[in-house]
Amino acid sequence: MAVSKLLSLSFLILLVSAPTLSISNAKPSDAASNWTRKGRESGLPVPRFVSLKADRARMRIGPAFEYAIEWLYQAPGLPLEIIEEYGHWRQVRDCDGITGWMHRSLLSSTRTAMVGPWLQSMEPLRERPRKGASVTAKLEPRVRVQVLTCSRAWCRVFTQRGGVAGYIQKSSLWGVYLQETID
Repeated sequence: MAVSKLLSLSFLILLVSAPTLSISNAKPSDAASNWTRKGRESGLPVPRFVSLKADRARMRIGPAFEYAIEWLYQAPGLPLEIIEEYGHWRQVRDCDGITGWMHRSLLSSTRTAMVGPWLQSMEPLRERPRKGASVTAKLEPRVRVQVLTCSRAWCRVFTQRGGVAGYIQKSSLWGVYLQETID
């Protein structure tokens, strides 16, 4: 019996500490153009993007504290997509396609994004929202940014590390929908 508990605990530690596996790295769908559904709890659009507020957040396999922990996230500011609501719980998806449930207190409406994990090279951060504008920095895939505004094709962002602001093409970001504008 003690061996069984030890093996179960070892498996849980392994699962919680396992690195995020790249499942899809797919570009985001343009779900924002089809927002017809409102969350049954919040009344806000579903799907929608939010960010991780907590320093340590447990993703569970179901919408209650009694459900097993599937992943432990230690990345405040990480963009997540809410795809369902149930009481105080939100079913979320990360940029790798991993889904699970998090308590709403772990999430923030602050908009963040990530330079596309599907990109093979660095993406230019530009001084102005034009392809020919001066490059102020080059951002690697998976770099997190705070989203300040978004027009039809460009987002003004602020890098969370380094403190550089500029414009990046919206299609290069995971955390904003292609047809979405943010003021």
